[in-house]
Amino acid sequence: MKNQNKNAGTAGFSIAELVIAMTIMLIVLGLVSTLFARALATRQRESSRTDALTSAQAALNVLSREIANSGYGLAGNGIVGADSDAGKLHFLSNIRNENEIFTDPGENITYYFDGNTRSILRHDANGGGANTPQTSVIINRISRLEFRYFDYLGTNPPTGPNLTPTVDTSRVRVTITVALEPHGDVNAPNVVLVSDVTLRNSDYMLRQY
Repeated sequence: MKNQNKNAGTAGFSIAELVIAMTIMLIVLGLVSTLFARALATRQRESSRTDALTSAQAALNVLSREIANSGYGLAGNGIVGADSDAGKLHFLSNIRNENEIFTDPGENITYYFDGNTRSILRHDANGGGANTPQTSVIINRISRLEFRYFDYLGTNPPTGPNLTPTVDTSRVRVTITVALEPHGDVNAPNVVLVSDVTLRNSDYMLRQY
Protein backbone atom coordinates (compact mmCIF):
# COMPACT_ATOMS: atom_id res chain seq x y z
CA MET A 1 0.00 0.00 0.00
CA LYS A 2 2.85 2.36 0.80
CA ASN A 3 4.58 1.59 -2.54
CA GLN A 4 1.44 2.48 -4.52
CA ASN A 5 1.12 5.88 -2.80
CA LYS A 6 4.78 6.64 -3.47
CA ASN A 7 4.46 5.93 -7.19
CA ALA A 8 1.30 8.02 -7.45
CA GLY A 9 3.06 11.02 -5.92
CA THR A 10 6.01 10.98 -8.36
CA ALA A 11 4.12 10.43 -11.66
CA GLY A 12 3.89 13.27 -14.35
CA PHE A 13 5.53 16.72 -14.49
CA SER A 14 5.78 19.28 -11.80
CA ILE A 15 4.37 22.79 -12.26
CA ALA A 16 7.88 24.21 -12.57
CA GLU A 17 8.73 21.76 -15.37
CA LEU A 18 5.52 22.65 -17.24
CA VAL A 19 6.25 26.35 -16.96
CA ILE A 20 9.78 25.84 -18.29
CA ALA A 21 8.53 23.70 -21.19
CA MET A 22 5.83 26.23 -22.11
CA THR A 23 8.38 29.07 -21.97
CA ILE A 24 10.71 27.22 -24.34
CA MET A 25 7.82 26.50 -26.73
CA LEU A 26 6.77 30.15 -26.72
CA ILE A 27 10.32 31.27 -27.46
CA VAL A 28 10.59 28.79 -30.36
CA LEU A 29 7.21 29.87 -31.76
CA GLY A 30 8.27 33.52 -31.47
CA LEU A 31 11.47 32.87 -33.42
CA VAL A 32 9.61 30.92 -36.11
CA SER A 33 7.00 33.67 -36.43
CA THR A 34 9.72 36.33 -36.77
CA LEU A 35 11.55 34.38 -39.46
CA PHE A 36 8.32 33.73 -41.33
CA ALA A 37 7.34 37.42 -41.19
CA ARG A 38 10.76 38.47 -42.50
CA ALA A 39 10.57 35.93 -45.33
CA LEU A 40 7.09 37.14 -46.26
CA ALA A 41 8.21 40.79 -46.21
CA THR A 42 11.21 39.96 -48.40
CA ARG A 43 8.98 38.14 -50.86
CA GLN A 44 6.54 41.04 -51.04
CA ARG A 45 9.37 43.54 -51.48
CA GLU A 46 10.98 41.55 -54.29
CA SER A 47 7.61 41.06 -55.97
CA SER A 48 6.96 44.80 -55.80
CA ARG A 49 10.46 45.48 -57.15
CA THR A 50 9.95 43.10 -60.05
CA ASP A 51 6.57 44.61 -60.91
CA ALA A 52 7.97 48.15 -60.79
CA LEU A 53 10.93 47.33 -63.04
CA THR A 54 8.80 45.34 -65.49
CA SER A 55 6.31 48.20 -65.78
CA ALA A 56 9.09 50.75 -66.20
CA GLN A 57 10.74 48.71 -68.93
CA ALA A 58 7.42 48.33 -70.74
CA ALA A 59 6.81 52.07 -70.49
CA LEU A 60 10.30 52.80 -71.82
CA ASN A 61 9.63 50.53 -74.79
CA VAL A 62 6.39 52.39 -75.55
CA LEU A 63 8.10 55.77 -75.38
CA SER A 64 11.03 54.62 -77.51
CA ARG A 65 8.83 53.12 -80.20
CA GLU A 66 6.62 56.19 -80.50
CA ILE A 67 9.40 58.78 -80.25
CA ALA A 68 11.25 56.99 -83.05
CA ASN A 69 8.35 57.93 -85.37
CA SER A 70 8.90 61.63 -84.69
CA GLY A 71 9.08 63.42 -88.04
CA TYR A 72 7.70 60.49 -90.01
CA GLY A 73 6.35 61.84 -93.30
CA LEU A 74 7.70 65.31 -92.56
CA ALA A 75 10.62 67.34 -93.83
CA GLY A 76 12.23 67.76 -90.39
CA ASN A 77 12.74 65.71 -87.27
CA GLY A 78 9.24 66.47 -86.00
CA ILE A 79 10.29 67.77 -82.57
CA VAL A 80 8.50 70.93 -81.46
CA GLY A 81 11.54 72.72 -80.05
CA ALA A 82 9.61 75.53 -78.38
CA ASP A 83 7.64 73.02 -76.32
CA SER A 84 10.36 70.47 -75.54
CA ASP A 85 13.09 70.44 -72.92
CA ALA A 86 14.77 68.13 -70.42
CA GLY A 87 11.47 67.19 -68.79
CA LYS A 88 9.06 67.25 -71.71
CA LEU A 89 9.06 66.09 -75.32
CA HIS A 90 6.52 67.29 -77.88
CA PHE A 91 6.76 65.81 -81.35
CA LEU A 92 4.78 65.47 -84.57
CA SER A 93 4.47 62.79 -87.20
CA ASN A 94 2.39 62.36 -90.33
CA ILE A 95 1.46 58.72 -90.08
CA ARG A 96 -1.21 58.87 -92.79
CA ASN A 97 1.01 61.09 -94.94
CA GLU A 98 -1.74 63.59 -95.74
CA ASN A 99 0.20 66.76 -96.48
CA GLU A 100 1.41 67.32 -92.94
CA ILE A 101 -2.07 67.54 -91.38
CA PHE A 102 -1.78 66.39 -87.78
CA THR A 103 -5.38 65.49 -87.00
CA ASP A 104 -5.14 61.76 -86.37
CA PRO A 105 -4.45 60.03 -83.05
CA GLY A 106 -0.74 59.47 -82.50
CA GLU A 107 0.40 62.33 -84.74
CA ASN A 108 0.73 65.09 -82.12
CA ILE A 109 2.17 63.66 -78.89
CA THR A 110 3.66 65.13 -75.73
CA TYR A 111 5.34 63.07 -73.02
CA TYR A 112 6.05 64.60 -69.62
CA PHE A 113 6.42 63.78 -65.94
CA ASP A 114 3.85 64.69 -63.30
CA GLY A 115 5.62 65.04 -59.95
CA ASN A 116 2.37 65.16 -57.94
CA THR A 117 1.30 61.68 -59.02
CA ARG A 118 4.81 60.41 -59.84
CA SER A 119 3.53 59.40 -63.26
CA ILE A 120 4.59 59.64 -66.88
CA LEU A 121 1.76 61.18 -68.88
CA ARG A 122 1.06 60.97 -72.59
CA HIS A 123 -0.91 63.84 -74.09
CA ASP A 124 -2.38 63.15 -77.51
CA ALA A 125 -3.79 66.31 -79.09
CA ASN A 126 -6.09 64.16 -81.24
CA GLY A 127 -6.51 61.14 -78.99
CA GLY A 128 -10.28 61.56 -78.73
CA GLY A 129 -10.68 62.48 -82.39
CA ALA A 130 -9.63 65.44 -84.51
CA ASN A 131 -8.64 68.37 -82.26
CA THR A 132 -9.92 66.52 -79.18
CA PRO A 133 -7.06 66.11 -76.70
CA GLN A 134 -6.67 63.08 -74.49
CA THR A 135 -4.21 62.58 -71.63
CA SER A 136 -3.40 59.13 -70.26
CA VAL A 137 -1.05 57.70 -67.64
CA ILE A 138 1.71 55.53 -69.06
CA ILE A 139 3.15 54.44 -65.71
CA ASN A 140 3.19 55.57 -62.08
CA ARG A 141 5.60 55.09 -59.16
CA ILE A 142 8.31 56.86 -61.16
CA SER A 143 10.63 59.36 -59.53
CA ARG A 144 12.02 61.01 -62.66
CA LEU A 145 11.78 61.28 -66.45
CA GLU A 146 14.53 62.97 -68.45
CA PHE A 147 15.13 63.72 -72.11
CA ARG A 148 18.53 64.53 -73.59
CA TYR A 149 19.14 65.50 -77.20
CA PHE A 150 21.98 64.73 -79.58
CA ASP A 151 22.49 66.89 -82.68
CA TYR A 152 24.01 65.57 -85.90
CA LEU A 153 25.21 68.05 -88.51
CA GLY A 154 26.82 66.81 -91.70
CA THR A 155 29.63 64.36 -91.07
CA ASN A 156 30.67 65.97 -87.79
CA PRO A 157 30.53 63.96 -84.59
CA PRO A 158 27.27 64.40 -82.69
CA THR A 159 27.00 67.11 -80.07
CA GLY A 160 25.26 66.42 -76.79
CA PRO A 161 23.65 65.43 -74.64
CA ASN A 162 21.81 68.75 -74.68
CA LEU A 163 18.97 69.91 -72.48
CA THR A 164 16.96 71.30 -75.41
CA PRO A 165 16.44 70.05 -78.97
CA THR A 166 17.25 71.79 -82.23
CA VAL A 167 16.38 71.24 -85.88
CA ASP A 168 19.49 69.04 -86.06
CA THR A 169 18.46 66.70 -83.25
CA SER A 170 18.56 63.17 -84.55
CA ARG A 171 18.77 61.10 -81.38
CA VAL A 172 16.91 61.35 -78.08
CA ARG A 173 18.02 59.73 -74.86
CA VAL A 174 15.13 58.76 -72.61
CA THR A 175 15.93 58.09 -68.94
CA ILE A 176 13.42 56.73 -66.45
CA THR A 177 14.34 56.58 -62.77
CA VAL A 178 12.40 54.13 -60.61
CA ALA A 179 12.36 54.73 -56.86
CA LEU A 180 12.06 51.34 -55.20
CA GLU A 181 10.30 50.92 -51.88
CA PRO A 182 12.59 51.09 -48.82
CA HIS A 183 13.21 48.01 -46.70
CA GLY A 184 13.04 48.75 -42.99
CA ASP A 185 15.41 51.59 -42.19
CA VAL A 186 17.44 51.06 -45.38
CA ASN A 187 16.43 53.00 -48.49
CA ALA A 188 16.47 50.91 -51.63
CA PRO A 189 18.67 52.28 -54.43
CA ASN A 190 17.01 53.88 -57.43
CA VAL A 191 17.05 51.95 -60.69
CA VAL A 192 17.78 53.90 -63.87
CA LEU A 193 16.59 52.68 -67.28
CA VAL A 194 17.98 54.34 -70.41
CA SER A 195 17.06 54.13 -74.08
CA ASP A 196 18.77 55.96 -76.95
CA VAL A 197 16.21 56.54 -79.70
CA THR A 198 17.31 57.46 -83.22
CA LEU A 199 14.59 59.38 -85.05
CA ARG A 200 13.76 57.41 -88.17
CA ASN A 201 13.17 60.52 -90.30
CA SER A 202 16.14 62.53 -89.07
CA ASP A 203 18.71 63.67 -91.59
CA TYR A 204 21.32 61.52 -89.86
CA MET A 205 19.15 58.41 -90.11
CA LEU A 206 18.30 58.99 -93.77
CA ARG A 207 22.00 59.21 -94.65
CA GLN A 208 22.51 55.66 -93.39
CA TYR A 209 20.65 54.20 -96.41
